Amino acid sequence: MNSSTIPICTSMSARLSLIVGILCISIFPILVLVTPISGISDAFYRMSIATALIWPYVLIRRKWNGAVLQYWKPIVICGIFFASDIAVWNLSFRYSSATQASLLTNLSPIWVGIWAFLFFPEKPTRYFWIGTALALVGLVLLMGVETFLTMQFDKGFLLAVLSGLFYAGYIVVSKTVLSKVSILSFMTCSMTVSSVYLLGMCLVMGEPLWGFEPRVWGLLTVQAVICQLLGWFAVSHALRSIDAQQVSLSLLSQAVVTGFLAWLLIDEKITFQMMLGGIIILLGIAVTFRRSRNHGPAGDSV
Repeated sequence: MNSSTIPICTSMSARLSLIVGILCISIFPILVLVTPISGISDAFYRMSIATALIWPYVLIRRKWNGAVLQYWKPIVICGIFFASDIAVWNLSFRYSSATQASLLTNLSPIWVGIWAFLFFPEKPTRYFWIGTALALVGLVLLMGVETFLTMQFDKGFLLAVLSGLFYAGYIVVSKTVLSKVSILSFMTCSMTVSSVYLLGMCLVMGEPLWGFEPRVWGLLTVQAVICQLLGWFAVSHALRSIDAQQVSLSLLSQAVVTGFLAWLLIDEKITFQMMLGGIIILLGIAVTFRRSRNHGPAGDSV
């Protein structure tokens, strides 16, 4: 194989992995909607079941690499950021509408771009900012312009924004670690931290941890296997080769996929405005992957 084709193959593999990850993660809001338990309890079991499944796999298949422990500080931060994102996002629903909470949480690409601009040597390109602006316009249309216009700056608003900050923090910090360690070792450690952290939250807040119906346990297992293990393994693989800014913006397409799945599975309505918003989101994401004369795929120097 010509050496010049290797980066292209790697890029294609990473983009395909990102698409798979987005598809797996996109079903999560629907599963939460049909799982009749506390959002914090749901988050804990999604993470803890996934953790209980991944540990035997990495040990039996000898996928564990102890060298990952030398990066324990950023891994602990990743675990806390990820768990906090899920927990705070669920809490924001208690003080705000689900639509407003989703809109504000999805501002994470802006925070990732600002973080990269301030602290990373590779700055976001103009294509990233143009794509982000387009995608956010599409997101507002998808969620509903009235939601944006009637937004209230209350506790729900602050919690939803905080969720987006945690989400952005996880993407940025995990990007720095994943280039140095194996994905499975990283996920094993990070999810263990998240599980312990969420268990503490459940105990402190008095959230229920048992007494669920068999159907609920089945839904929680699907969340753990599809949304957490498969979904975030795929996203983590993509993060090794694709800029954190591009990945965070690409994850906005979850809103489009979730809307389509909600229409397909639970008969939610899709309006022309929502379809237009989805198209603009995808257009914005596509813009960030444009090449310029001085750069490879948005941000990668050549």
